[in-house]
Amino acid sequence: MNTQSPVTGAQRDERPDERTAELAGRLQRVHERIEEASRKAAREKPELIVVTKFHPAEDVRRLYSLGVREVGENRDQEASAKAAELAGLDGLSWHFIGQLQSNKAKSVVRYASAVHSVDRDSIATALSRAVLAERESGVRPDLDVLLQVNLDPAAEEQTRRGGALPASLPALADQVAGLEGLRLRGLMAVAPLGADPRPAFEWLHELSGALRRDHPEAALLSAGMSHDLEDAIACGATHLRIGTDVLGPRPSMG
Repeated sequence: MNTQSPVTGAQRDERPDERTAELAGRLQRVHERIEEASRKAAREKPELIVVTKFHPAEDVRRLYSLGVREVGENRDQEASAKAAELAGLDGLSWHFIGQLQSNKAKSVVRYASAVHSVDRDSIATALSRAVLAERESGVRPDLDVLLQVNLDPAAEEQTRRGGALPASLPALADQVAGLEGLRLRGLMAVAPLGADPRPAFEWLHELSGALRRDHPEAALLSAGMSHDLEDAIACGATHLRIGTDVLGPRPSMG
């Protein structure tokens, strides 16, 4: 996972097209928000993952020209196609952040440097097997894995937003840490819909502390999107997943 710097004029083409100029402005404003929130919270600036779902590969190429090296995708079919098209962009890292089915693990490990959404044993096992299978035909480093936790206090089972219940995290963490080919790196969560995100992110920070007591290397905290990045930073997020505020509204699918 690479550390990014704010966009500078030197990173831009001398005569960018209109879309590149738009993205540059949006990206700069997001970096300014992150810097201001980090300053107010007296925390280290988190890493920005730009979520490019539903936007074309050409937008990822434009973002790359603006200094972005970390991008996130929710769907394997879209992510794998973009990764193949952009394979020549040195240093571009793909983060899989959506709900994952076991039968997609083999595809995901071909391009992803990290999966943020492991929430059950079967997914972890499938990813481990997929990484080991990839190593039979070439070099495949360990896959960074974050456990997705459900922060809905009323949830009694996994919801459509996904995530393991907090009580199940210790056992899931132990399993992931013991699987060959995976590297347990931390937690990911989405704040519950329609609720103040701050209490949820404060809870996530507490869960992260408990995880690190048993797994000190699992220090990453993937939290915060366009509408709640300030709350996430205040609660110790190390990675932000920002889509709309960088890329704008999703393209019409019609």
